[in-house]
Amino acid sequence: MSKSRLFRLWLVLGSVFMVLLIIVYWDNVGTAHFYPHTAFPRPHPTPARGAQEELTADVDAFLQKLISGLKQSAPSDRRTEPPSAQASARPVLSNAEESVRGYDWSARDAQQGPDPGGQQAERRRVLRGLCANASFVFPTKERSFDDIPNYELNHLIVDDRHGVIYCYVPKVACTNWKRVMIVLSESLLERGAPYRDPLRIPREHVHNSSTHLTFNKFWRRYGKFSRHLMKIKLKKYTKFLFVRDPFVRLISAFRSKFQLENEEFYRKFAVPMLTMYANRTGLPASVSEAFSAGLKVSFANFIQYLLDPRTERLAPFNEHWRQVHRLCHPCQIDYDFVGKLETLDQDAAQLLRLLKVDGLVRFPPSYRNRTASSWEEGWFASIPLAWRRQLYKLYEADFVLFGYPKPENLLRD
Repeated sequence: MSKSRLFRLWLVLGSVFMVLLIIVYWDNVGTAHFYPHTAFPRPHPTPARGAQEELTADVDAFLQKLISGLKQSAPSDRRTEPPSAQASARPVLSNAEESVRGYDWSARDAQQGPDPGGQQAERRRVLRGLCANASFVFPTKERSFDDIPNYELNHLIVDDRHGVIYCYVPKVACTNWKRVMIVLSESLLERGAPYRDPLRIPREHVHNSSTHLTFNKFWRRYGKFSRHLMKIKLKKYTKFLFVRDPFVRLISAFRSKFQLENEEFYRKFAVPMLTMYANRTGLPASVSEAFSAGLKVSFANFIQYLLDPRTERLAPFNEHWRQVHRLCHPCQIDYDFVGKLETLDQDAAQLLRLLKVDGLVRFPPSYRNRTASSWEEGWFASIPLAWRRQLYKLYEADFVLFGYPKPENLLRD
């Protein structure tokens, strides 16, 4: 081997070694010690194909060892401590919020037996079969995991301590599942110690993006190795999500975002809806003024907004009504557990046993949201049949992928 080739080889190996050392250090100290502009630059010219493949294999092996170490002990520097607040056994809700959100904190024992009838295996079998079925087509189905942009991976929360990845779906008990993930990952402190009771974690901190390590943050942390690391974690970790009847989820989203006084959703969504679909002008500047004047978005206005082709041209659907397959990419990610809100108690207990953390944390007792499937006919009674059929087509992939029956009673004359 010529001296120049030997020198280039040592230069490449030395560079890779330094990058890996930086990864290890970065993962141990967290990104707080680095300025944003220190993210890894795009790679310069690489070695020949054979050498590159061998190098990639070595990197994969190294990252797998790194993950094994992470699962034993996650970096403590990721933990943050919120401002001191008096927490109670359950979140404090106003009467209006209690009525609209429909919480029920009464104690019920979750089913402790094994998976009834192999329910999980059947859900996963149906999902895998449909993803492999060429005749079942929906947008984004055929793209690879590498084709998913980073900003679309922001719902995948990672717990390195226990090797868990959770894709959260708004309006599917995600607040309490995020609380569970905070307890498991020990990413938030209360008076210097990690939270142990999920219900003690204040809601505002649960939904703060800085609280959770998500896939979309990997680029700044791991640079060009981020996708490699994601794929290894997806292979090694236990991945789960929870879903819900798509139409019921829409009703729940409408109730919580437009029947409660929410300043952000009023200005960003309600004002345009009232202007475009209710012919309202000169609307109040604040949501409290609008509610006092009886100016509220109707469910029909909300459906019009979802069906209007201009909506998606301006921006992707908000996460509260974006389709689950667009949030969690079930045809690109092979989920190990698919829970449903309709069977939340038994699914939560089964999942925590599967993760071997049922001795560490319990899912907050018997969360109930009174937006039930039996309400669908009442909510959709004033919605024209043509709109209902269009809406079903918009959410059809979620109905089919997750085994929810087609709501024939809403879609026929």
